[in-house]
Amino acid sequence: MNEIIKIEHLRRTFQVGSEDVHALKGISFTIHAGEFVSIMGASGSGKSTLLNILGCLDRPTSGEYFIDGTAVSQRSKDELSSLRNRKIGFVFQSYHLLPRTSALENVELPLLYNSTISSKERRTKAIKALEQVGLQDRMMHMPNQLSGGQQQRVAIARALVNNPVILLADEATGNLDTHTSYEIMNLFQQLNREGKTIAFVTHEPDIAVFTNRTIQLRDGHIVKDTPIGMQSAQEALNN
Repeated sequence: MNEIIKIEHLRRTFQVGSEDVHALKGISFTIHAGEFVSIMGASGSGKSTLLNILGCLDRPTSGEYFIDGTAVSQRSKDELSSLRNRKIGFVFQSYHLLPRTSALENVELPLLYNSTISSKERRTKAIKALEQVGLQDRMMHMPNQLSGGQQQRVAIARALVNNPVILLADEATGNLDTHTSYEIMNLFQQLNREGKTIAFVTHEPDIAVFTNRTIQLRDGHIVKDTPIGMQSAQEALNN
């Protein structure tokens, strides 16, 4: 299978006051095309697990980081910015939607940085992405006119619009109630069935069960990396 993310002996250290915090201590793992992986770290540990890993896109202390076969360490800052924009779709806990901007315009935003895409094509792609997440009837709504679950769907559509090789979701259900969390996980499962590769950072075991592999980190080390039997989020909604 194609290697979408490949990390080898990755280390990252950052400072908190006068103390050096060794967030990653030589971790190695690979995420292949079509996988739906949950990455679990200890809650309340400062910087999120995903941000520690993504921080290495710019400045790993040591080790190698590859995205879709491209070695991060061999790229300039501009090249890394383009790589992130074209290859990775980000979904965060707090949505990060522009408040006075419609759902459609929020989804168009990543495409503004791609000079090869016309305004008409940008609009078409954004509409398609919103249709993928079931918000075709909310395209012109502002974020404050949408529920939390709908705002997260807009954020997922924005992550999809560039057709990235992987979706990276950081606690994407953290601000949602249980029922809405299951709805969002059901959407991620649908996207995965359609071929999307997904890495989902969570501290919640009852969310991780909706993925098909779990990587667990503790004190900067990987302590578990195992395939799991994916439970159906749709069945959880029905119960």
